[in-house]
Amino acid sequence: MDNIFKTNVVKSIDRRKEEIIAFGEDVFDNPETGYKEFRTSGKVAEKFKELGLSFIEAGNIPGVKATIDTGKPGPGLAIMGELDSVICREHPASDKKTGAVHACGHNVQIADMIGAAIGLLDSGVLEHLSGKIHFIAVPAEEYIEIAFRKELRENGVIRYLGGKPELLSRGWFDDVQIGALVHIGSNPGAKMVIPSSSNGCIVKKIKYIGKAAHAGGAPHKGINALYAANLGLSAINAIRETFTEKDYIRVHPIITKGGDIVNVIPSDVQMETFVRGKTIEAILEANKKVDRALAGSAISVGAEVEIEDLPGYFPATYVKKFKDLTKEIMLEMVDENEIIERGHGTGSTDVGDLSMLMPIIQPYISGSQGGTHSADYKLVDFETAYVLGSKYLALLAVRLLSNKAKTALELVEKYNPYFKSKKEYMEFADKLFAKKYFSADDINLT
Repeated sequence: MDNIFKTNVVKSIDRRKEEIIAFGEDVFDNPETGYKEFRTSGKVAEKFKELGLSFIEAGNIPGVKATIDTGKPGPGLAIMGELDSVICREHPASDKKTGAVHACGHNVQIADMIGAAIGLLDSGVLEHLSGKIHFIAVPAEEYIEIAFRKELRENGVIRYLGGKPELLSRGWFDDVQIGALVHIGSNPGAKMVIPSSSNGCIVKKIKYIGKAAHAGGAPHKGINALYAANLGLSAINAIRETFTEKDYIRVHPIITKGGDIVNVIPSDVQMETFVRGKTIEAILEANKKVDRALAGSAISVGAEVEIEDLPGYFPATYVKKFKDLTKEIMLEMVDENEIIERGHGTGSTDVGDLSMLMPIIQPYISGSQGGTHSADYKLVDFETAYVLGSKYLALLAVRLLSNKAKTALELVEKYNPYFKSKKEYMEFADKLFAKKYFSADDINLT
């Protein structure tokens, strides 16, 4: 592709950078959590309309997809942004009622997706590209408010608790063969970070069932579910050394309900945890060990336990060719010493679900301070976060889809997905929904 077209893309974004930043800051000022982002989704739809893009909306959940068809044969490229915020009530910018705040920078993602569209549309480069470009605003990446999402599932609104798996099941990625998005990060000394892979996870809801009794007058008549839960936490800690370093297992339970009133022996105690790991196989093996720890702790005090598993997110893998391509594009914008190539990450994202089916890349763009999901998170470099991220996504689209989409086609052709089809992926994911029940009846001491 002639450098003049790349220059035009960059100039187009620079001309409208204040508009891009303002869009992202408006999203920041109005945070919404997963599957509730109707305002944010509506703002994206308005912007697509303003840009002259045809689009569809998910309807009963947030989500917007706009498509540019170049009119020439080629693969479908998805440029994505995530709509949702996290909950961090301690953050000074959090919503006073909901605790929601964009302390993970999804407002930057959405704005960068819009910025990339502006760069491609205003530059005149589209007539030199092949295939289709899809701009997809995705809900519910953060795996939070599980009870709310389960209710949506039970009412038939959603099939999956995460946004990308849900849109995948609805056919929104049927015409997509390759995908990209960015993520904000705090990376001292660097402007861009290229990741290698990240953990997947299974999500667990645990309910210990005891027997209520007067805590002062007749504790011997009760079965303390809180004690059983505490034993469960200890049992999980006791097996941590059995997790090998190469599998990057992470288990981090919390108690979400510890009882009803202090004067009654707790009979209903609830917990949640993720079981994370680098591979699907490692996650499933660790999950068995966690189940054993949880079940044994209940049985040891005569309590019962109900363990519900939910499919979280699959591990994310970014292939070398896509990472190398990303670095080449970054080098057109920043110095080599401002780029970091990072190893495996132990967080989880539903980008991993897409990587099970197609080549995906999600580099980190600097611009924030403090920890993500934390009270000290703050966006400090708007130019890097909003403008550099937009330029990267637009230039990536140019590189992938120019020359009859040669680079994109090579990536797709050589990619070896974990699942060979969406059907195979969904069948596997559906089996991860499971409920298990353990009680003293499961052992025989006589």
